[in-house]
Amino acid sequence: MTRAMFLVPPQAFAGLGPDSSLRLSGAEGRHAAAVRRIRLGEWIDLGDGAGTVATCEVVSASRDALTLRIGSLSQAPVPALRFTLVQALAKSGRDEQAIETATEIGVDRVVPWQAARSIVRWDGERGEKARGRWASAVREAAKQARRSWVPVIEPLRTTPGLTARIGEADLALVLHESAEQPLTGIAVPSSGEVLVVVGPEGGLAQDEVEELTSAGAILVRLGPEVLRTSTAGPAALAYLSGRLGRWS
Repeated sequence: MTRAMFLVPPQAFAGLGPDSSLRLSGAEGRHAAAVRRIRLGEWIDLGDGAGTVATCEVVSASRDALTLRIGSLSQAPVPALRFTLVQALAKSGRDEQAIETATEIGVDRVVPWQAARSIVRWDGERGEKARGRWASAVREAAKQARRSWVPVIEPLRTTPGLTARIGEADLALVLHESAEQPLTGIAVPSSGEVLVVVGPEGGLAQDEVEELTSAGAILVRLGPEVLRTSTAGPAALAYLSGRLGRWS
């Protein structure tokens, strides 16, 4: 049976090694002890979200915390090829659904994008709450998928900010139903960063398409069908992960 994974703060393993003891408390400790009912003698994994995973034995359990003994520590390397999903804000939680699925697939970074046709707006306190929901979504998805790395959520970008971000990537792909080039025919680097841009449910405005392509992005299509904004990014990432060896 697969071991349960829980997340601890960065630097939680500083100075620790095999046979060291640590305590899992707070929200994660309560979830482990009260919800998952992890008990004495069971083994679990703890991750810091930055590549380090500790496999631990439970040596005591209370109502809301676990005391653990570290059996082993491992550090997952940073992937040579990194995927970044630029996800346009979308209504009905479809943007959160997209980044959650993308996290399970293996996305490394997520960029929220205030596209021209995004009905949802991240303004003021509402925007902070929405960003918090995105952070929670990727964190929980990373735990469920037992990922060593929790994706980084970058600051919100408008289209001018996104054009600058495109210039930082080794390859930027904009998914568009009218594109002539299929994703399957694009040459992709074996290292560096690949940026995948997904628009909102209403699609991309023509001036956005022109700005993004002028910045160096390439328009590509996934296939003959038109996918929802919640599906397009994860579908592209799944294809790229298989093709480029990240799933081998």
